[in-house]
Amino acid sequence: MCTLVTLLLISTISIAQELTHADTLRGSITPERAWWDVTHYDLKVTVNPSEKTIKGSNTITYKVLDENDLMQIDLQSPMTIDKVLQNKKEIPVTSEGDAHFLKLQQKQEPGEENEITIYFSGKPKVAVRPPWDGGFTWNTDSNGNHFIATSNQGIGASVWWPLKDHPSEEADNGVTIAVTTPKNLMDVSNGRLKNVIENNDSKTWVWEVVNPINSYGVNINIGDYIHFGEKYKGEKGMLDMDYYVLRENEAKAKKQFKQAPMMMEAFEHWFGPYPFYEDGYKLVEAPYLGMEHQSSVTYGNNFKNGYLGSDVSGSGWGMKFDFIIIHESGHEWFANNITNKDVADMWVHEGFTSYSENIYLDYHFGKKASSEYVIGVRNNVVNDTPILGRYYNVNKSGSSDMYYKGANVLHTVRQLIADDEKWRQILRGLNKEFYHQNVTTQQVENYISDKSGIDLSTFWDQYLRTTMIPTVEYLIDGNTLKFRYVETVENFKMPIIAVVNETETWITPTAQWQTKELPTTIKTFQIKKDFYVNTIHVKK
Repeated sequence: MCTLVTLLLISTISIAQELTHADTLRGSITPERAWWDVTHYDLKVTVNPSEKTIKGSNTITYKVLDENDLMQIDLQSPMTIDKVLQNKKEIPVTSEGDAHFLKLQQKQEPGEENEITIYFSGKPKVAVRPPWDGGFTWNTDSNGNHFIATSNQGIGASVWWPLKDHPSEEADNGVTIAVTTPKNLMDVSNGRLKNVIENNDSKTWVWEVVNPINSYGVNINIGDYIHFGEKYKGEKGMLDMDYYVLRENEAKAKKQFKQAPMMMEAFEHWFGPYPFYEDGYKLVEAPYLGMEHQSSVTYGNNFKNGYLGSDVSGSGWGMKFDFIIIHESGHEWFANNITNKDVADMWVHEGFTSYSENIYLDYHFGKKASSEYVIGVRNNVVNDTPILGRYYNVNKSGSSDMYYKGANVLHTVRQLIADDEKWRQILRGLNKEFYHQNVTTQQVENYISDKSGIDLSTFWDQYLRTTMIPTVEYLIDGNTLKFRYVETVENFKMPIIAVVNETETWITPTAQWQTKELPTTIKTFQIKKDFYVNTIHVKK
């Protein structure tokens, strides 16, 4: 048995040499970030596909929380800040890597709402492996038309536009995005299309988001798009569901996107109302796999079921749905509605959303399908590092196991609660309690523990903060069963269901051997597979 304190000590020592001052500037609430709160971004961008360059401005409306005259703005190289204006006067800027410090000349009075406009330009980083290694994707369709998109979840929105680039900061009153494209192309961004401006040889597409939005969700998609859509009668009334795909893919999209209202029905049942009725819902074809841009979900799964045509679970159930439609739309609830305050807590986005895949199956195909799928994806877990980030305030996430290990952790919680309606109300309650909010892992842990009525403190420590999978050692002697946990944190004693002679019975292993006498000889024994544990049969 290894204590959590020991694991944290080892983790702290090993990471100490990995961190840089740039990590702290990017990942922490510095004094130059703490004193102001973004209320609105007004982003204007002109895209030049032939040169693969962009230029534009971002007018930031912010509320003054405390007196200060130094503001941190983030914009990553090779993009550059050309000038900054406040009250039509240029103000000085100094830079430290990708962090830029604006020396404000106007006195900042707490409670005031002020504006600043930043002009920027450059050739933004090209995405190497979008959406994981993000930036701009410059592509063409089969007709030779430009096909362009942004994706920047990990690398951050500051890879192409200047802002306060920290996950805890959302523009409270939304964003206006005006994108100027070549005349023959269309831009699709977040929210609703408010205006199309005809220029001499270009068009400007003006989109407006009225809800709070995380910065990495703001996106540009440019292509020879056609549009179709539908009205969905949901829990909060009529929802606009719009679809934008390349002209050449219209027929395939009209068939494949029939899964979108099926997704909405399942997720509103399990998670509560779609969180952005005011901004609508969109699926937008993109030149990469896809991502969860708020109200502008990007799609590149080749109009196939599965993950690019394959089943990530190996169970067969993964071929019953289009992975990108379901997974990336699930992020509207977990990532866009409920957003982590620190990248270390990214599992809240990815764990819950990976879990949404089997929740979709549960709704449309039944509990057996859901169970077999989530058990199947365990084969993708590598347990390299914990799914919680090892360190906060440095823009570092935890292991990629946050996806499928996270899903199995939540599936196990469902088993412990043993009341599916109660579990459904907890999932809906999370989206209501933390509606349009930034959260910590601790808040999510506490909410589930409180509403379930189960002390899950050691459960969360075990599954989120270590790489150990609880292992049940068991010994059978006639009608006597002996069992205990190994590979656990201190005081771990999660009850589980054992299937003995094909009959289910609850047992509660601890670090000490427990004994249970059965009325008949034990012929078969296993732990119910829905619990995320390992087993070892100890021979006499």
